Amino acid sequence: MQAFLLRAAFDRIAARLPAAAPNLDVVVLEPDGGLTLNGATFDPADLEPEIWWLSLEAFGAQRREYFGRLRDSHRPGWVQTVFAGVEHPSFKPLAREGLKVTNSSAQAPAIAEYVAIHALSLLHPIAEQARHQEAHQWTPVDFREVGQSRWLIVGFGNIGREIAARAKAFGAHVGVVRRSPGGEANIDAVCTIKDLPSRLPDADVVVLACALNDETRDLADAEFFAAMKPGSILINIGRGGLLDEDALRVALDADKPAHAVLDVFKTEPLPADSWIWDHPKIRVTPHASNRGALTGSRGEALFLENLGRYVRGEPLLNPVNPADIGVG
Repeated sequence: MQAFLLRAAFDRIAARLPAAAPNLDVVVLEPDGGLTLNGATFDPADLEPEIWWLSLEAFGAQRREYFGRLRDSHRPGWVQTVFAGVEHPSFKPLAREGLKVTNSSAQAPAIAEYVAIHALSLLHPIAEQARHQEAHQWTPVDFREVGQSRWLIVGFGNIGREIAARAKAFGAHVGVVRRSPGGEANIDAVCTIKDLPSRLPDADVVVLACALNDETRDLADAEFFAAMKPGSILINIGRGGLLDEDALRVALDADKPAHAVLDVFKTEPLPADSWIWDHPKIRVTPHASNRGALTGSRGEALFLENLGRYVRGEPLLNPVNPADIGVG
């Protein structure tokens, strides 16, 4: 069995590969474009990998070559991607009959922490307390406890589950929007997208954590914002296309929502002249909610776990629905 990895990705896991797949031949794409196997030059005519790892390096300088070989490959069996979402058009080569695709849950804990920290800092009157300190005023401020808040998480994949667990740890009421109405741990209510208008008016924190597709594009539009609770918080860590940015600008003037935390945008990088940068009710981060210190090591561990499962013929973790690939 043959796998195809880029040099940097291979070097990070080389010592652990034998334990996961003892008889695996790992062909390495070198920085100069050459191929090697066990340190020796490898003939490109013999390259027929079943296993591909779309590590971060696969989206860098050698992206065209790596994706090109994947597109032209005759017998790919399984592809592991470093990202959670696969709706971007660049993933279309993965929508092939018989090809197993798994995405990453490695970033989920980091993104969930990002969401929780921003939400908590906005729910608690930190800014008001700071103003009193600056004015040297001994003025106690009452505050609503997190356990009194209601959260609505739109999208309940690995990231949504991690967010729910953190909100629930503070005693918050957690509702989720998902394709199917089945319940799970850490959630109090489940609905589908068609139920959003009736759920938004009660939500103190609304988190967009779903994939981008025809059903969710511009989901957060003028009608969506009109239904939100005055004083609520909107956090988007899903995709920029989920949100109508012009409609948000109007909605913020009505305090519906009162605050927006945006990590993703329709145009990235966010143009320097965008109004979003300077809006007093918006927090901007540059698509960086996944950049926890442990995200990379979790991603490597996930690839190795799935690698072992693949060679043993066992079910893989995080399988992707082919209908979701390359549709964004």
